[in-house]
Amino acid sequence: MNQPNGAPIDAVVWDIGRVLVQWRIASLYEKLIADPRELDWFLANVVTEEWHAQHDAGVPLAEMIAARSAEFPAYRALIEAYAPNWLDAVPGPVAGTHELVRALDARGIPQFSITNFGADTWAMFRPTFPVLDHFRDIVVSGVEKLIKPDAAIYALAARRFGLAPQRMLFIDDNAANIAAAAALGWHTHHFRDDAAALRADLEARGLL
Repeated sequence: MNQPNGAPIDAVVWDIGRVLVQWRIASLYEKLIADPRELDWFLANVVTEEWHAQHDAGVPLAEMIAARSAEFPAYRALIEAYAPNWLDAVPGPVAGTHELVRALDARGIPQFSITNFGADTWAMFRPTFPVLDHFRDIVVSGVEKLIKPDAAIYALAARRFGLAPQRMLFIDDNAANIAAAAALGWHTHHFRDDAAALRADLEARGLL
C-alpha cells in the first residue's frame, strides 16, 4: 500500500486512548463529587492526568493510591475509589474509528497498537473492548515500563511487529507522540477527534 508520495505502507498502528476510546477522569468523579467547584479542584490537584501518567509508565495503582492518600488524607476515600471504578473513566468509543478498524481488517491490512496504558488498568479494560481483537499485537507501556514519546517504545514495537517504521502508519492524538514517531521514520496521522479526516487520509494513502 502507498501513501501519496509513493512510500509503501504495509500496516496501521493505532493509539487507543482518545483515538479508539474516550478517556475522562471526570467521568468517574462526576458520580462521586456533587459540588462542581470541589470536583474541579480535585481533578486539578489530587487525581490528575499527570498523576495517572506514572501508572502508564509502570507504577502499580496500589502504590500510587497509597502515596496520594498519604498526601491528601482528607480525600482518601475518593482516591481509593479510583481503582475499583476506573472503567467509568472510559465512557465509550471514539465516534467513527471502530468502523475504520473493521474496514482495514476487511481489506487485510495488518493492524497493531502502541498505547500508554497502565498494566492494572489494561487488565480491567482489555476484556471490555473487543475491537482490539483485530490487532495482531499491542505494545502496552505499563507492561513494558516504556512510555511514549520515548524512542525506545517505538523501537520495541517495530521489533515486535516485524516491520520497519518506514512501512507503518502511526495514528495518535498526542502531538509529542506523533513528532517522536515521525522523527524515527514512521508515517503519521495526528488524530484530532475527526474520524472523517482520518478516513480521508487512509483513502489518500491507498489503505482504504
